[in-house]
Amino acid sequence: MARSAGSPLSFRPKPGSIPDSPGVYRFRDAHGRVIYVGKAKSLRQRLNSYFADFSALHPRTQTMLTTAADVDWTVVGTEVEALQLEYSWIKEFDPRFNVKYRDDKSYPYLAVTLGEDFPRVQVMRGAKRKGTRYFGPYSHAWAIRETVDLLLRVFPVRTCSAGVFKRAGQIGRPCLLGYIDKCSAPCVGRVTPDEHRALAEDFCDFMAGNTSRFIKRLEKEMRDAASEEEYERAARLRDDIQALQRALEKQAVVLGEGTDADVIALAEDPLEAAVQVFYVRGGRIRGQRGWVVDKVEETTPGELVEQFLLQMYAEAAPESMPREVLVPALPPDSEAVAELLGEQRRARVDVRVPQRGDKRALMETVERNAKESLAQHKVRRASDLTTRSKALQEIAEALDLDQAPLRIECYDVSHLQGENVVASMVVFEDGLARKSEYRRFAVKTKEGDVASIHEVIMRRFRRYLEERSATGELAPDDQDAHGPIDPETGKPRKFAYPPNLVVVDGAGPQAAAAQRALDELGIDDVSVCGLAKRLEEVWLPGDDQPVIMPRTSEGLYLLQRVRDEAHRFAITYHRSKRSKTVKESALDGVPGLGPARRQALLKHFGSVKKLRAATVAEICEVPGIGPSLAEVIVSTLKGESP
Repeated sequence: MARSAGSPLSFRPKPGSIPDSPGVYRFRDAHGRVIYVGKAKSLRQRLNSYFADFSALHPRTQTMLTTAADVDWTVVGTEVEALQLEYSWIKEFDPRFNVKYRDDKSYPYLAVTLGEDFPRVQVMRGAKRKGTRYFGPYSHAWAIRETVDLLLRVFPVRTCSAGVFKRAGQIGRPCLLGYIDKCSAPCVGRVTPDEHRALAEDFCDFMAGNTSRFIKRLEKEMRDAASEEEYERAARLRDDIQALQRALEKQAVVLGEGTDADVIALAEDPLEAAVQVFYVRGGRIRGQRGWVVDKVEETTPGELVEQFLLQMYAEAAPESMPREVLVPALPPDSEAVAELLGEQRRARVDVRVPQRGDKRALMETVERNAKESLAQHKVRRASDLTTRSKALQEIAEALDLDQAPLRIECYDVSHLQGENVVASMVVFEDGLARKSEYRRFAVKTKEGDVASIHEVIMRRFRRYLEERSATGELAPDDQDAHGPIDPETGKPRKFAYPPNLVVVDGAGPQAAAAQRALDELGIDDVSVCGLAKRLEEVWLPGDDQPVIMPRTSEGLYLLQRVRDEAHRFAITYHRSKRSKTVKESALDGVPGLGPARRQALLKHFGSVKKLRAATVAEICEVPGIGPSLAEVIVSTLKGESP
């Protein structure tokens, strides 16, 4: 091991000192705190990669190395041992540069306290306790209570608190549930502790998916009671069967009856990832849960899955483990992960990616839920006033601005191999999207993205200068000036408000092109930066090196959200332009049909498909189209010679 401080090279282990075997390593900072834990099949190859070429490393890895002052390692015998040690160290040290999953909300569970002398059924949240059997999680607590209310008819297990249970025993009288036969009343000795525990275990078996034997048993008892003319008892058993069936109906059947699987899906962007899990037991969805994670290091989907599986199952009870784990991408050490999960379950666990059929369809459903969860998380994060204020302040500090950029405009260029070049302008004010201010541009230049950015910035700010001049802004005390409001319409002029910050999608060249356009127009009170998509680097015009904002920075999150919105808006406009071009191209081969008449036909019929189905008489209704030209159009679109 190596112990030193300073640059990464100052604590680089001596050549030959790192073993070429599986193991787990820890990077520590100058105070001795563990900041990153990793595992490797070959410690020598993995650790040497950190010190081989510092400039070629990912910026987030560079940040970790410059924070570190020491690295040590532990050799293990197998990859499974490496996984176990990595998880235990991550749990013990909580390193800042490791992926950490957190619940996107507090999920309720249906819990049965089998560790107590008289087990209790209840709703539980938070950390799991030993000796308690959990089912779920559920989206809402009321869903648990509905299920419990139905099942207590058949499995009258105690649901009261310890205080109520003790009080009932002291006075010798059960609570209301005991009188209406929804509790077996062990508090007053109606059943023995063993009989009550048997009810609780049957309740757990039913919730775990072993449902058919209980329904068959009740059906047999109902028939026996009817044959013995005990009709009241038979009617009660009939109602019990219906209660169990209603409880089952609340859980959708998605896979075969014997399927026990956890279906896991990811939705991610460069900054965050959302994970959703559907718990399928006995072919039915028994629960669902979600997590979100800040990606403080560059990770692949497989690596995210591996970290998630370790954190989710490392301390799970064997009875809660599924036979099968369906994932969107296999972990890098999938066999070792499957072996580790099998040891936890004490039976084989299959980890695989579903390729077709019902399981693939369910995976797609879970993936849609993950995407929705990530979108909702972003909305919640963006709507927080304190968070938005912090983000704007962090941007001001990182870019050395005089004040927080209350109005940010972002520009993105979209095209397909240089054709149908368009650009978008989106506006965020006080950290929130202002969609009424969005603008789009049909770009004229064909000389690449840099030239396109220059053209768009020139057009936008030339309009700003023209509108500012038109408002009569000659002096601050000019009472006749209408400012950015059009006096005729009472609405803001299209380009009247200048931004504090212009963000362009791209790196140094794009940022420099935007700055050059502002300089040519004589505008010196608008700041410019570029945001490179691949590494999320912030570039200032003229700088050789990017500004690296922390991955957990709210400022970087806001810049990324602004950039992504500009990209979405540009792509939408580009697709509409391309679709329009494709429609018009279908009419290019019609002799005597110019651009104006093509536009008139498309406007009248709405699509080439409807035009192709039209008759000559219907086409003649379009202004400028005579009978002869209409016949040519019909014959050409039907593939006939005119």
